[in-house]
Amino acid sequence: MYQTLISGADLLVLQAGATPALLLDCRFQLADPGYGARAYADGHLPGAHYLHLDDDLSGSKTGRNGRHPLPELATLAARLAALGVGDGQQVVAYDDAGGMFAARAWWLLRLMGHAEVAVLDGGVATWLAAGGALETGEPAAQRAVFSRRAPLEGTVSCAAVLDNLAAPAFVVVDARGADRFAGQNETIDPVAGHIPGARNRPFMQNLDADGRFKAPETLAAEWRQLFAGVPAEAVVHQCGSGVTACHNLLALAHAGLPGGRLYPGSWSEWCSDPGRPVEAG
Repeated sequence: MYQTLISGADLLVLQAGATPALLLDCRFQLADPGYGARAYADGHLPGAHYLHLDDDLSGSKTGRNGRHPLPELATLAARLAALGVGDGQQVVAYDDAGGMFAARAWWLLRLMGHAEVAVLDGGVATWLAAGGALETGEPAAQRAVFSRRAPLEGTVSCAAVLDNLAAPAFVVVDARGADRFAGQNETIDPVAGHIPGARNRPFMQNLDADGRFKAPETLAAEWRQLFAGVPAEAVVHQCGSGVTACHNLLALAHAGLPGGRLYPGSWSEWCSDPGRPVEAG
């Protein structure tokens, strides 16, 4: 069973075996929401089903709950069951952005108690490099029974993050780029800056130059330096909208440092209320 990452070579072997994984294509671009569906139509891993970040992996926006609020879990569970994700079914999510969007699917399945889920390390490129092929067309879906179980991941609310400013019980780590964290070059959200007291760990720092995750021991050393003695389970992760923070949580699980929680609304929810404090620099 794969629970964090799987290499292209290992996935190739798995898919040739008697019990192949169910594949979820999560390709997406924030500046072009239709990109992923077009890329999927042009060619995807054999048997893969497409999940859209906005339509499948996020819920309805109110203007106060962030750019990518969590989906209704009952709706997502029904969607996964319709695609053939059953209890005990190995799932592998992939994209072409270093796991940026696939990690969201990984985290959501774990939130629903499904442990048998991993991200393809290196995405489409690593599959092709291992000798895998792409296909077009949509595979036939085989409905399965998907049971929601006790969550394997945790969340914290905006109210809890606000209360934490006065009585710190956890450390907040922001997965956005260093410039946006500092309040510079903000082009996505209407307010620049970060949650007061947050630490910064851009999610791309989890990857090597080849677009794959760093070795577990390397990640563990880097993250422990950032934590500075704070245990992993006392850390809350956020980003712009609760997507790339999942990448940090995946990296920590890969590094053997699980237990952190997600603030799903993240900066886009936080900054929607002018009464919440903002820090820059």
